[in-house]
Parts: sequence; C-alpha cells; structure tokens
Amino acid sequence: MQAVFDGHNDVLLRLWQRARGGSDPVIEFMDGTDKGHIDAPRARAGGLVGGLSAIYVPSGDLVLKMPDENGHYSTPLAAPLDHLPSLATAMELADIAIRLDRAGAWRLCRSTGEIREAIKDEVFAAVLHMEGCEAIGPDLAALETFYAAGLRSLGPVWSRHNVFGHGVPFAYPSSPDTGPGLTEAGVELVRACNRLGILIDLAHMTEQGFWDVAKATDQPLVTSHSNVHALTPVARNLTDRQLDAIRESRGLVGLNYATTMLRADGQENAATPLSDMVRHVDYMVERMGVDCVALGSDFDGATIPGEIADAAGNQKLVAALRAAGYGDRELKKICRENWLRILGQAWHEPA
Repeated sequence: MQAVFDGHNDVLLRLWQRARGGSDPVIEFMDGTDKGHIDAPRARAGGLVGGLSAIYVPSGDLVLKMPDENGHYSTPLAAPLDHLPSLATAMELADIAIRLDRAGAWRLCRSTGEIREAIKDEVFAAVLHMEGCEAIGPDLAALETFYAAGLRSLGPVWSRHNVFGHGVPFAYPSSPDTGPGLTEAGVELVRACNRLGILIDLAHMTEQGFWDVAKATDQPLVTSHSNVHALTPVARNLTDRQLDAIRESRGLVGLNYATTMLRADGQENAATPLSDMVRHVDYMVERMGVDCVALGSDFDGATIPGEIADAAGNQKLVAALRAAGYGDRELKKICRENWLRILGQAWHEPA
C-alpha cells in the first residue's frame, strides 16, 4: 500500500455541519460513519495518512447552475461574506480540529517532522488550512491567532470575492481569466504568510490573482486541488502557462478528484473512469515533471469518481497510476513526498 498525504479535504466542514444536527465530531471521525468521504477507519483502509484539512466558511446562497442543452454552465459567484460571522464560524471549525487532536483522533502537525512522526505512529496527520480568508479580516488581526492554533496553509480566496482578491466561478467552458486578482490587502496577506511560514494556495483564484501572487511571494507556486484546463476547460483548472510557471518555481499541483474538473465534458457525474484521473496526472507530469505533481482530493467537498467512492478507495487510484507505468519512486513522490517538500519550504525548514 502506498501511503497518501493529500493536499485538500473538507472533513472539518462535514463534521461541523453534522455537529449542528447533534452528531459528536470526535466519535464520528474516530469510530467511522457512512457519511461523506473521510474518517479514521476509512483513511486507514485506503492508506490516507494525512492531509491539509480546510477551515471553510460556506456560502449559503450559492446554487450550482444546471448545464444547458450544450452541457455548458456558469454559476454566478457567491456573495461576499462579512468578517465577524465568518470569524465565528471559522473558530467553530478550528475548535473541532483541536478537539480531534486532544482526543487522539488525529494529530495537528506544524512541521514535516511532526507529519512523519504521526505517519509512523499511524495517526492521521492533519495540517490546518484556511480556504478563503474572510475570517482573517483586512487588518490581518486574526492571522497570528490562527497560526498559533496550527494554521500552516491558506488560500486567500474561495470562489467568491473578498477584501484580499477575486475568485473564479464554477463555469464550463471558461477561462480562469475571469477578473481582477489580488487587492493591496491581498498582497499584504501574502507577505505576512511569507514571513510567518504559511503556505499560499492558489486554488479558486483568478488567473490574474495567480500572477499577482507569483510577483509577491517568495514561495514556490502551489495549487492544492486543481487540474488541467487543456483537458477540462473549467474556470478552476490551470492553463499551460500557469503550469509552466509552477514548474519554473518548483511548485506543485494537487490532482482534484472532483468529476467536474476531470471529465472532458465538465459534468458532475460519479460515473467518471479512473482513466480520466490518470490522463490529468500524465499531462501534468509531462508538462511539469513528476516532482511538481501530487494529490489534492477535495474529499468531503466534491462529487468524486464512484470507483474511489471515499478515502477507503484511494489505493484504486494508486493502482491505476501503477498500471499506467508509474513505479514506486514516482508514486512515492506523487502520493506524499512532493507535498512534504513543498510544506518544508513554505515553513522555513532547513533543506
């Protein structure tokens, strides 16, 4: 079994939503459930040893558009969120992460050494990520607090605009060049993250925002859960020019398992073959090299191929990649080592 460290999941969102209905998030994660994609038993079964776990404040007004007769769709961006309600929700999700840590259900990790130690101890190695930084606020007052709680990765925007920048819509077919990029506050956020040692994630950002971050950051360029625009032309996927810039920075792209970002027709359909996933990995490896390709499942945040189904099915993708010609050395890099290299750089660890 090939151990997998994954670049993006929304398990905290699922546990938070279930807790509002009376479920105990610690028990649900530790003992397992038939809900969603990730819990400790299914992670162990599928070799999922850890990953970046998102603090994400949902947009209640977002309704995904159905495809028209041509299979095209364009969902209007969700409305911007207010800072203080977002902060309150983010704190509730962070509280669940800390409760899981204290209960031994998973281990919050702040260094690659801690990730490797958790993997050795067979405890899920969770790294706190923030997806959309409405909770931080324009003065960055909450950034140090979340950092102290374990935040080590963030994406300035989700697919909505905020004070830091502009997000891309869920649209097919569409270029990622859908509007402006970072604001002045966004540039300051990037600089603060560079100083603290917090990874900057370019997922959900406009193409202009991508280039703005490239100018402002001293980190490699990272998109935690996106795929290839040339194969699936949705706004969330990356153009060849973006892939080339990631290669030049020795950055990383995590393969998103969302079927809308894998299929040539951009549709939400669980009957998506694993060959579509391999096709995107092949393209990225050919364009950027194997050192720049990893996994970013979007477990608990998207419709994924039915053959995988949940975290327990992760090794089916590994088997498909092996059948496509990837050996142990390449699989080790794609499944975990590339993420650990990138995190170590962003966190100012010695080479």
